[in-house]
Amino acid sequence: MSTPRYNNPRIDRPEQVNDAMNGEVSLDYPKVAWLGTMLLVGTIGSALTISFSAVLLFVVTTCITLLFGHSLGMHRRFIHRSYQCPKLLEYLFVHFGTLIGLAGPMGMLKTHDMRDWAQRQNQCHPYFAHDSHWAKDALWQLFYSIKLQNPPAFEAEAEIANDPVYHWMEKTWMLQQLPWALVFFAIGGFGWVCWGIATRVSVGVMGHWLIGFFAHNDFDHIDHHNDWHVQGAAVQGHNIPWTALLTMGECWHNNHHAFPESANLGLEKGQLDPGWLTLLALKKVGLVSDLVTPHDLAPRAELVRRK
Repeated sequence: MSTPRYNNPRIDRPEQVNDAMNGEVSLDYPKVAWLGTMLLVGTIGSALTISFSAVLLFVVTTCITLLFGHSLGMHRRFIHRSYQCPKLLEYLFVHFGTLIGLAGPMGMLKTHDMRDWAQRQNQCHPYFAHDSHWAKDALWQLFYSIKLQNPPAFEAEAEIANDPVYHWMEKTWMLQQLPWALVFFAIGGFGWVCWGIATRVSVGVMGHWLIGFFAHNDFDHIDHHNDWHVQGAAVQGHNIPWTALLTMGECWHNNHHAFPESANLGLEKGQLDPGWLTLLALKKVGLVSDLVTPHDLAPRAELVRRK
């Protein structure tokens, strides 16, 4: 029996004939309005209202949304189903992930899977590959969207597609900042709103692009500590060791391309993964279970270890 190739059942179907190369990149006006507002308030407003408490709020809320929201909630649980937890805890974590300010849960799911699919093809559009000049890629990723001429069909599993809470989160993902903004204003005034909402969102969105740019480009002067190669894929993932703490472990992107469904991203000795350490702690107190690791996954025909 031959070893199967990795596929994502939401988007990979044998009968589909699609094209990851040809498409049109165009200005996304809602993106411009959303991030433009956050950047404007987050730079000018925060500069005028800087205080120790506001900066501390920014640090704390950024850590919470990155760790429990983007990493554990949106990425490892909602998208990859790499561990089990009570539904209410999943909703809370995904809500924190929505607060990053990138998109709602359904938007994040489709965007992630489309990029993952494109990068696994023999070739893909530079928008998906992040292989344009950094300034152009920043503009594309932050303010533009791509429409492929022949995209694959996307179909979320019933557990997600039929969930009314996730549909509500998708419709209200921008508005979910509002209750927190009101709480911050009541406690710390406009300065807390600037730092706890606008600056946090601006840093989260732009940081997500920056990590994605470095994680998908092989810079000769940077030692990425890459252990795996996915044969036939247009884009390889690259580890970025110096951002382990800042990204809550999401920086081990070479490992992630090799084992997408693994809850543990820092697979080798010395690879710090705060997200994985947090999951282990949550498992000890009974809040999560069935943590998936590479040992639980079937071998992949296209995956080759470099050393």
